Amino acid sequence: MTNFTVNGTERRFEGDPEMPLLWYLRDELRMTGTKYGCGIGLCGACTVHLDGEATRSCSVTMGQISGKAVVTIEGLDPQGAHPVQEAWKELSVPQCGYCQAGQIMQAAALLKAKPHPSDTDIDELMQGNLCRCGTYLRIREAIKKAAGVRA
Repeated sequence: MTNFTVNGTERRFEGDPEMPLLWYLRDELRMTGTKYGCGIGLCGACTVHLDGEATRSCSVTMGQISGKAVVTIEGLDPQGAHPVQEAWKELSVPQCGYCQAGQIMQAAALLKAKPHPSDTDIDELMQGNLCRCGTYLRIREAIKKAAGVRA
């Protein structure tokens, strides 16, 4: 049995400990904001926070999260008012939108670690989150806006 929290709610899982966290979130809790992308932790579409760290939920098993806190895009700010989410909306970052929840979760973790990131910091810390539409410049500008750094 695995005990943990998701977006502040205590949870208990008694199934297969090898099940990826991504499938639990999507199939069991119906939290579909976290997306399936590559399935091997390389694209970032499934990024959540695990004890405050940006983590690829497709690469973490249920057996690895005992006692931990998971935050999904649905729990980052229930009203969608996190500074990163606000900047994303204001600058119209998404194109197709598929990768954006993972991008936002990675960006929120980045700003927690580096509140005033440089372009180099942003490029390095966001490089594992792929955007097929190529909105990288808008992503960088939104992160800077959320951080209060002038573009």
